[in-house]
Amino acid sequence: QVQLVESGGGLVQAGGSLRLSCVASGTIFRFNTMGWYRQAPGKQRELVADITSGSSTTYSDSVKGRFTISRDNAKATVYLQMNSLKPEDKAVYYCAAVLVVGGRTYWGQGTQVTVSS
Repeated sequence: QVQLVESGGGLVQAGGSLRLSCVASGTIFRFNTMGWYRQAPGKQRELVADITSGSSTTYSDSVKGRFTISRDNAKATVYLQMNSLKPEDKAVYYCAAVLVVGGRTYWGQGTQVTVSS
């Protein structure tokens, strides 16, 4: 069974940095697009950034220039480097990955990011 496990969340002061990691397991097949979403209390889940198997990236306007997404296909891992964090970045961050075979999207359990002002 495919599993995505996130790590790296925590509490940081405004202006600080965190690096999230998401490791995929349970499949011999590769992933197409992998990405990060976030959900703040009372808000809908939104795309933060994603990256294709060819390393093309997409970022939400709110994080452009501050966050960087990357992936290591050999390790089936996607990263999110978050710099210059703001209180409004506080949310639960979820990893998502689309399996090449079948196109199904898998989700991680989420990791909390809290930014204090």
